[in-house]
Amino acid sequence: MKTLPVVTITYCSQCNWLLRAAWMSQELLSTFSTDLAQVTLIPATGGIYQITVDDQLIWDRKTMGGFPDAAEIKRRVRSQCFPERELGHIDKPRSEP
Repeated sequence: MKTLPVVTITYCSQCNWLLRAAWMSQELLSTFSTDLAQVTLIPATGGIYQITVDDQLIWDRKTMGGFPDAAEIKRRVRSQCFPERELGHIDKPRSEP
């Protein structure tokens, strides 16, 4: 039996990043649905905003330079957990204006 991935978003509650973390969890659940075991939000302090998949860090605000957009996190979750899956318009290169 295959174990489903667990995503954890640790966010700074002092910085009021709950809505950002909740939005990212909604984006991940909308895209991956029941292919994820859970998406957990963990309040913390000290300016933290980290996203892990099965305890492997895929985003850290402090070392990776700010906040990711949803498309980037979806690509990282897909690459780690579902490499064969297509993400539709997210996979298409952006056209230059």
